[in-house]
Amino acid sequence: MPSSNDIRATFLDFFVRNGHTAVPSSSLVPRNDPTLLFTNSGMVQFKNVFTGAEKRPYSRATTAQKCVRAGGKHNDLDNVGYTARHHTFFEMLGNFSFGDYFKPLAIEQAWTLLTRDFGLPKDKLLVTVYSEDDEAADLWKSIAGLSDSKIIRIPTSDNFWRMGDTGPCGPCSEIFYDHGDTIPGGPPGSPDEDGDRFIEIWNLVFMQYEEGPPGVRAPLPRPSIDTGMGMERFAAILQGVHDNYDTDTFRALILASADITGQEPDGPFRASHRVVADHLRSTSFLIAEGVLPSNEGRGYVLRRIMRRAMRHLHMMGAREPMMWRLVPVLVRQMGAAYPELPQAETLIIETLRLEETRFKAMLERGLHLLADEVSKLGDTQALPGDVAFRLYDTYGFPLDLTQDALREQGRAVDISGFDTAMTEQRTRARAAWAGTGDAAAERVWFEQREAVGATEFQGYNVEKAEAQVTSIVIGGMAVQRAEPGDKVSVLLNQTPFYAESGGQVGDTGTITGLGGLRIAISDTQKRAGDAFAHIGVVEAGEVTVGMPVVAELDHIRRGNIRAHHSATHLLHEALRRRLGTHVQQKGSLNAPDRLRFDVSQPTPISKADLKMVEAEVNARIRENAPVTTRLMTPEAAVAEGAMALFGEKYGDEVRVVAMGNGDDGRPAYSIELCGGTHVRRTGDIGLFRLVSEGAVSAGVRRIEAVTGEAALAMMAESERRVDELAALLKANPAELGARVATLIEDRKRLEKQVSELQRKLATGAGAPELEEISGIPLAARNVGEVPGKELRALVDAIAEQVGSGVVAIVSTADGKASIAVGVSADLVKRVSAVDLVRAAAAAVGGKGGGGRPDMAQAGGPDGDHADDALEAIRGVLKAL
Repeated sequence: MPSSNDIRATFLDFFVRNGHTAVPSSSLVPRNDPTLLFTNSGMVQFKNVFTGAEKRPYSRATTAQKCVRAGGKHNDLDNVGYTARHHTFFEMLGNFSFGDYFKPLAIEQAWTLLTRDFGLPKDKLLVTVYSEDDEAADLWKSIAGLSDSKIIRIPTSDNFWRMGDTGPCGPCSEIFYDHGDTIPGGPPGSPDEDGDRFIEIWNLVFMQYEEGPPGVRAPLPRPSIDTGMGMERFAAILQGVHDNYDTDTFRALILASADITGQEPDGPFRASHRVVADHLRSTSFLIAEGVLPSNEGRGYVLRRIMRRAMRHLHMMGAREPMMWRLVPVLVRQMGAAYPELPQAETLIIETLRLEETRFKAMLERGLHLLADEVSKLGDTQALPGDVAFRLYDTYGFPLDLTQDALREQGRAVDISGFDTAMTEQRTRARAAWAGTGDAAAERVWFEQREAVGATEFQGYNVEKAEAQVTSIVIGGMAVQRAEPGDKVSVLLNQTPFYAESGGQVGDTGTITGLGGLRIAISDTQKRAGDAFAHIGVVEAGEVTVGMPVVAELDHIRRGNIRAHHSATHLLHEALRRRLGTHVQQKGSLNAPDRLRFDVSQPTPISKADLKMVEAEVNARIRENAPVTTRLMTPEAAVAEGAMALFGEKYGDEVRVVAMGNGDDGRPAYSIELCGGTHVRRTGDIGLFRLVSEGAVSAGVRRIEAVTGEAALAMMAESERRVDELAALLKANPAELGARVATLIEDRKRLEKQVSELQRKLATGAGAPELEEISGIPLAARNVGEVPGKELRALVDAIAEQVGSGVVAIVSTADGKASIAVGVSADLVKRVSAVDLVRAAAAAVGGKGGGGRPDMAQAGGPDGDHADDALEAIRGVLKAL
C-alpha cells in the first residue's frame, strides 16, 4: 500500500520524466492575486504565466501545492470533521503546460499515470467532458478506450472553467473513480450524483479561449493545460479506504489525538479527532509561513481554525493546552516533503500553546453563557440571532463556534437575525463616523499616475539628479503651478529620493530650479503604486508642471538611514543563528536616528542572547566586507540562499542584497531580497548598540537599536553618567559596582534599624493610652513618618497590649496618609474594621479601603489631615 509520501513522489517523478519542471509549492499567502485570502489551487502561482504577464524559463511544470480553504469564497470550515472529504488544508497535485502541449498529451499522460504507474483498474474509471467538447470525448475514446457510457457530457458551467469575467477560459474534463455499488450514489450528472460512490479524483482544464466582453470569445494563440488532483482523496483510493481521514497521514494524527485525550479514535468523539487532525495541518503550515493569530485578515481566519480545534479538544476532556503536543507527529509525517515545518516547529508549538491558554478562559465563559441561553429555548428552537450576536460582540464568542457547539444538539442559529444585528451595529458605527475624504484624495494620484507614468528611482547610485516636474498636487487637487508658501506634493519623472516602503522612511532634501526655485522636501511617499510624491513647502520661486529641476536629498540623513537598514539585515541573520530559523521579520522601521525590528519569537529574548547577538553584529561590521546588490529572478535568488519574506510581492526581477563574509558554504553572511538602500561595506555601519527588547503582540518581539553616530552618542551619554556617579561616590569607575553594592547593604541595614526604632516609639514603653467611646476602648495614634507597610505590625503589637478594643493608626510617610485599623474578636459584631477604615480614608481624600472585619487598611493623598482620619473613626464609634 503506497504511503501519501510515496504517492506525491510518484506523481512528481512521472511528470519530471515527461519533460516537466518540478516547481516547489508556493506560499499559502498568495503574492500574485490580492483577491485571494489563501492559495486554494495549484494554478494560483502560475496565474500571471497563463495571462502572459509573466514568463518562466520552462513551458511545462508539475507541483504538489499546499492549499487552504477556510475563508472567503472557498470556505469548507463548517463541514470539516463531519464529512469524508472536506478539509481546511489539502495538497493539490498538478501538471501544467504554458502553450506547450494540449488535450491529446494531457489526456494520455493522465490515463497512463493512473492506470500504469498507480495501477488503477480501468473499469473503475469514468470521465466527464463539457457537452460541446467533441474533441475531448473522441480523445478519451481513442487514447483510453473508454466507451460512450463511460464518457459523460456535462452541459453546465461545472465543466467549463473561467479565470474571471474576462481572460483565459476553457472546457474541463474530470476523472471519477467508482467505489462500487455497495456505496450509495449515482454518476456525475445524475440525480444521485451527490452520493459517495463516484468520486472525482482529477480535473483537467483545457485553457482554449480568451473571454472578452459579453458574447465575445476568441481562441487563444497558445492553448494551455491546468490540472489538479486532490492528494487526500486519491490516497484514500490507493490505500483501499473510502474516507480521507482513514489514510495514513490523517490516521497517524487521529491516533495521536486519541492518545493525548484518552478518547477512542472511532468512538463518540470521532468527528472531534478529525477536526483536530485537519486543523492541526492548516494551522501549522500557516504559522510556518509567517501567519500569526490576530483579529483581522488572515490572522483572524487562522485563529478561527485554531480555536475550533481547541474547542473540540476541550469537549474531549482536555483541561490544559494539548494541541501543541501533536506538532511533532505532523512534522514526522510531512516534514520531509515540506521542510518549512521542521524549521518552524518551535514557533508552531509556542504559538499553539499560548493561543490555547488564552482561548480556554474565553471558552469556559462563552459555553456557560451559551448554555444559559439554550436552557430558555424549546427542544428544537434555533438560537435567536441577536443572542448569538451578543455572545460574539460582548463576550468575543465567534458565530462559527456557537454554531459548532450547537451542532451536537441538532440545534441551529438564526443567521438572518445575527446578520440583522451586525448590520444595525455597522449602521450605528457609520453614523458616528464623519469621514475624511481620503478616497477622493487618493483618486487624484491614480489619475496623475495614469497621465504621467511611474517615477524612475535613481537613488541606489546617486543622491542628486536632474529631473522634470510631471505633476503638482495641492490640497488633493492637481494644479499647474505653485508659489512660495504653498504646501505641495510634486511628482518627478525620475528621482534619487527614496519613497517610504519596506520599513525604510522616505528621504528629505530639496528640489531647486530656475528663477530661484527652492522646495524644502520633508517626506517622500509612494502614491498609486509607483508614483513618488515629494512632499514639502515652496520656500522661494515658482514651480510649474514641465519645468526642469534638480533633486538633491539630505546626504547625512540618507547615510544614517542606510546604516540602520543594513544593520537590520545583520541583526536578522544573527537572531536566526542564535534563536533558530523560526525567527522571521514581522515589521521594521529604518530611520536616521534608530532602527526598530519586529520578529516572530514566542518568548522573551534573554539578556545573554541579546549580548551575543549584539557582539555577532559588531563582529560582522568590523569585517568591513563588501555589500553587494544583484538583480535576479526570485527563484534564482531563493535557490542561492536569499531570504524572501512571506507576504511580500516580488516581480520578475528582484534586488538581492548580500553582506558579510560567507561561511558554512554560503556566499555571504546575510542574503535577503530587499529594495531598500544600503551601505557599500559593512564597516560603514560603524557601530551597533541594542537599546531595548519587548513584546509587541502574541508571538512577536520588538528590538530597537542604534548605529553609527547615534550609537556613539548613546555610549558617550552612558560614559558621562558613569563619570558623574563616580564623582558623587568619590570612586574610580572600575570600583562603582562594589561601592554601590556596599551602599545598598548599608541602606538595608539602616532601614531595618529605623523601622525597629519607629515601632518602639509608636508602641511606647508602657501601656497604650486608651479612650472609651460608646463603651469601646480605643487606642488611636498618629505615628508620623512610619512607612505604611509597617502599620499592620504596629496594630498587632498594640492590640496585644489593649486586649479588647479598637486600635487605629495613621502615618504620613511621603506626605500621604496610610491608615490601619484592628478590632478585637469580641467586638467585630458591633463594629467592622472595614467601616472604620473607609470613614478614615474619606477624611484624607481616599476612596474605599478593604480587609477583614478584624483588620483593614486604606490610604489617601492628603497626609496633612491625618488627625482628621482619627476623628472620623471616633465619629463612627460615637454613632454606635
